[in-house]
Amino acid sequence: MDSINRQQPEENHKDLAHVAAGKKIKELASKTNTCFFITGIQTGKPLEVRPMAVQKLDESGNFWFLSANDSHKNAEIQKDNQVQLLFQGSAHSDFLSIYGTATISTDKALIKELWEPILKTWFTEGVDDPRITAIKVETNEGYYWDNKHGDAIALLKMAAGAVMGKTLDDSIEGELTV
Repeated sequence: MDSINRQQPEENHKDLAHVAAGKKIKELASKTNTCFFITGIQTGKPLEVRPMAVQKLDESGNFWFLSANDSHKNAEIQKDNQVQLLFQGSAHSDFLSIYGTATISTDKALIKELWEPILKTWFTEGVDDPRITAIKVETNEGYYWDNKHGDAIALLKMAAGAVMGKTLDDSIEGELTV
């Protein structure tokens, strides 16, 4: 694969599949519990983007959120259930883009499993608030940008590369197929 920067002496692209992809998704998404949850991606209009807290994430790349049944997001999912999740774990690494299929559930056992007391801010009647729904996003495909050896090593390599006039980038990126 051709790199944008052909001076890169190290491998900087690695696609991951199945279990390895699921582990990478969980690793990167767990660095922050929030993402940008995007709906209306196939409308040709400006995207509907909002921050959302991930309530649960599994090794297969499935995400769960809690949402109000009368929210714009739920209405948008009912029209088009293809969504995108964007994560940024730090200023220089841990970037993750997930494209998936969203489903809405009113399963009370699932809602109780995902519940946290802080959510009473939005669901004033607590865990039994009749407006609560659970949204599951099943990953269809994803892409990641990370570094191989941690932020400190990446910064040292970038600084050394700048001094030497070489590209010494510790980055790694690739497609994720679960």
